[in-house]
Amino acid sequence: MLPKQPLFITGIGTGVGKTIISAIVTEKLKADYWKPIQSGELDDSDTMKVKSLVSNTQSVFHPEAYRLTQPFSPHKSAAIDKVTIDIQKIITPQTNNQLVIEGAGGLMVPLNDNFLMIDLIKQLNGKVILVSQNYLGSINHTLLSLHALKKYNIPVMGVIFNGVKDIYSKSFILDYSGITDLGHVPQYEKITKKTIIEAGAFISL
Repeated sequence: MLPKQPLFITGIGTGVGKTIISAIVTEKLKADYWKPIQSGELDDSDTMKVKSLVSNTQSVFHPEAYRLTQPFSPHKSAAIDKVTIDIQKIITPQTNNQLVIEGAGGLMVPLNDNFLMIDLIKQLNGKVILVSQNYLGSINHTLLSLHALKKYNIPVMGVIFNGVKDIYSKSFILDYSGITDLGHVPQYEKITKKTIIEAGAFISL
């Protein structure tokens, strides 16, 4: 049985909710989860956060390829740690389950002097779920991200909108780009296993 194409969850920038959306998608699909590069917060990594929010017992949480000590862009964190990120050594974990991969930052985040996060997505043959969040400038950031993915010929499953709803921004992004709307996850005061399960009802995969 051939493994399903990985779902690569990336965002229009840093702090737009990739990790929460990754937890929701992982729970909804009972998928495996993998964060190839963790920069900083090694004692409270994104893998640990997602694992703590997922209820099902089927999901497997694969170890990171690179664990960097500093909370900066991967190329800077790697330089501080005196490590060179070699994307050829970042190999998709073997699994027959659906795999959810979470990126770091946005598409144009540098991994080393020559490669960006979008290059890694291309290498890993991921199908992208783009996380968008409403703020001043988010239309621009969302459309630029979609444009870059199209230029790289990377398939995009669709966009998940996260946080405060703005129908004007959302409708323009969808109408202009023609991208699939995968749903809108509301802003929660507290994120728990229960809210992760409930939030799964707001997205269509």
